[in-house]
Amino acid sequence: MTTRKLNILLLSSEVAPFAKVGGLADVAGSLPKALRALGHDVRVAMPSYAMVESHPAYAVSDLLSCFPVPVRPGLTEQGYLKRTHILVHAIHAEVPVYLIGHHGPNGERSGYFHRATESRKIYALEPEPYVFFCRAVLEALRHMASEWKPDIIHCNDWQTGLIPVYKRLFYSEVPDLADAASVFTVHNLAYQGNFEVSQWPTNGLPFELFHIDGLEFYGQWTFMKGGLLFAERVNTVSPNYAREIQTEEYGCGLHGLLRTLSSQGRLVGILNGIDTEEFNPATDPRIAAHYDADNPQGKAQCKARLQAELGLTLSEETALIGMVSRLADQKGLDIIQAIIETALQELPVQFVLLGTGDQAYEEYFTALQARYPEQVHARIAFDAELAQRIYSGSDLFLMPSRFEPCGLGQMIALRYGTLPIVRATGGLADTVTDIDPVNPQTGNGFVFDAYRPEALLATLRRAVTVYQQKPVWQSLVRRAMREDFSWDRSARSYVALYEEALQVRRETAR
Repeated sequence: MTTRKLNILLLSSEVAPFAKVGGLADVAGSLPKALRALGHDVRVAMPSYAMVESHPAYAVSDLLSCFPVPVRPGLTEQGYLKRTHILVHAIHAEVPVYLIGHHGPNGERSGYFHRATESRKIYALEPEPYVFFCRAVLEALRHMASEWKPDIIHCNDWQTGLIPVYKRLFYSEVPDLADAASVFTVHNLAYQGNFEVSQWPTNGLPFELFHIDGLEFYGQWTFMKGGLLFAERVNTVSPNYAREIQTEEYGCGLHGLLRTLSSQGRLVGILNGIDTEEFNPATDPRIAAHYDADNPQGKAQCKARLQAELGLTLSEETALIGMVSRLADQKGLDIIQAIIETALQELPVQFVLLGTGDQAYEEYFTALQARYPEQVHARIAFDAELAQRIYSGSDLFLMPSRFEPCGLGQMIALRYGTLPIVRATGGLADTVTDIDPVNPQTGNGFVFDAYRPEALLATLRRAVTVYQQKPVWQSLVRRAMREDFSWDRSARSYVALYEEALQVRRETAR
């Protein structure tokens, strides 16, 4: 593999710290830092949300006040370009972040992306904002070509899925873009960007693409298939998830196409990493006490402070179970609901939940706290500061997902010496290995296979049994904190994937 420097443009609808709904934002904010540390010229592009533009800490500057975006025949809209950056503290450098905005009908900067006033509200229900973003990215690159042009255009999830389509159909002869290769990363196949056929004219593509081997999907058209079909290379965010989505159970109707991509060598799984600068219990300013694998004593102080903060009974002997999650069936909330009261009544445990989502779950866990106020705290909110205190103050981290493309929570929990309880699916199976309570010399968490309440309860009982063996538990905490889930190895795998994509692009152009 060549070691030459690559110019990489990474595209995402959310990027931490600027706008974050889920794990996609963490990846988009941390993978570029790891690529930059490897010596590549990586840049990021995202929609220019009002909350980002106006944030004083982000030092947003203007680059291009207005440029035309040919959304479809007969309709050209206007975009603008701003810039901020992500600091890479480890090498005292920065990653440029381009903010692509949309002018409103009267020329004001109040178009699609200014409707979002907070991260959780950034996603629209209609295709127009993402169609605009996909075309505007390519048009912005044309304007930037004298300064910089990409070798790789790395698209992430369905909101960017039309970029490889537009690039091949409309920009294959544009000198500054023709040689660039596209890579498309699927972070969660369940979210595909599917829209009614009546909305097809919105995308500006020829209707000849609306067929089963094109962008048609069960009578709708989809952004996701655009990325899968037109990118030179496709990947998912863990090796196990790349295998799972080729099955009917996990393939969300696309398993046949994904099997074809895999057989062609176009689909691989690359495990996500975490930002070890951001998530570091030795330096994290958001937690009660600092600690590391060699000196983990501060973790007990973090637990006591968390119990006090949330009104739980102060007890070192009680196993504190933490959960930071979107409240949805995917995350295993239904099987948790089925067993949590039994666990609270029969085991020496406390339970802390942070998250928002399905109203029925929000109401259930709020009522659970009212019934068990000294054992349960449910914070129905998005609170990044509290999340860190839960990671550092909990003994166990609950993540019994029905499916999980990668999952970052279990990696962050391990980094903070909090042992995860997970179901063996997706990236959870790639990162958590089971601890045998009889001979706990290997493993870093507690794993079960069957998606059933009784399997979860049995695993929770096992975990509490091991927790009560204090010398063993302290050894496990140290082992967990020494796990390496940094981005370095995965970033190198992405570079190898980029090189493959470029080779395919060169061969196609011949």
